Amino acid sequence: MWSVVIPTYNRLPILQKCLRALEEQDTAMDYEVVVVDDGSTDETVPFLRSHGAEFPHVRLLGQDHGGAAAARNVGVGAAAGEVIVFIDSDLVVTPTFLASHARALTDPKRFFTYGRVINTCNFDDPLAEPFKVTDLSRAFFATGNVAIAKEHLLAVGLFDLDFRQYGWEDLELGVRLKSRGLRLIPCPEAVGYHWHPPFDLAQIPRLIEVERQRARMGVVFYRKHPTWEVRLMIQMTWLHWGLWGLLSLGGVLNERTMAPLLRWLIEQGRPQLALELARIFLNWYNVQSVHRAYREHRG
Repeated sequence: MWSVVIPTYNRLPILQKCLRALEEQDTAMDYEVVVVDDGSTDETVPFLRSHGAEFPHVRLLGQDHGGAAAARNVGVGAAAGEVIVFIDSDLVVTPTFLASHARALTDPKRFFTYGRVINTCNFDDPLAEPFKVTDLSRAFFATGNVAIAKEHLLAVGLFDLDFRQYGWEDLELGVRLKSRGLRLIPCPEAVGYHWHPPFDLAQIPRLIEVERQRARMGVVFYRKHPTWEVRLMIQMTWLHWGLWGLLSLGGVLNERTMAPLLRWLIEQGRPQLALELARIFLNWYNVQSVHRAYREHRG
């Protein structure tokens, strides 16, 4: 038995695609899909309760809105499977997704597998998106597409609920898992397509706030694991300060000054390129915020 654990919050349209893809798995293995609703205010819960026949593998659990980490802990606690597969509710997988993880995970006592995540804004046909260099990930453990024995998660204490805002709770768990001697096996055949809306200028305030939250949670991460490796991960080095300060011209290139170029790219049908350019000032916000959060912590 394998258990796919999916936290969700107000994502019903893409969640439907996610769950339908999981029902179409080309495998004879026994599996369940544990959906943990994180206090959604849309029609997620009524829809799933009224469409049980369409999703026979799905078990629906719920909690008050407490974040993805808490929801994943609830899902792991209730899961019947010996192996846990974590994906997000905006990920649409291929029919061979679970079988690919199962073939690669030959020794769950010593290894876990990490699949390929391809970012796309194509809602109608997310699986049509090609793999891009920007889709590469060097994370040791990330919950976008990973299969791991449940016993390892329980042994290290699951996700740390000190991470109350966006970011780092999965990589922090990865640090604890690495201390058990676990090894990562890349599994590029287990493909998931991570859908997000096409970038537009209206998203920028939210994206800036996400970077500020990620910076604050990065400092929480560093306080728990004060190593150079973590400093690099959270961009809390003078190298990152110099890099993004230089690329943004010390903040001269920002959401206001770059708006005309970003708008033009979006109008030309290049929203992904516009988003990559916007990361110049988004990363500058992040680097400034992580240093500010660290100074505040030190008093």
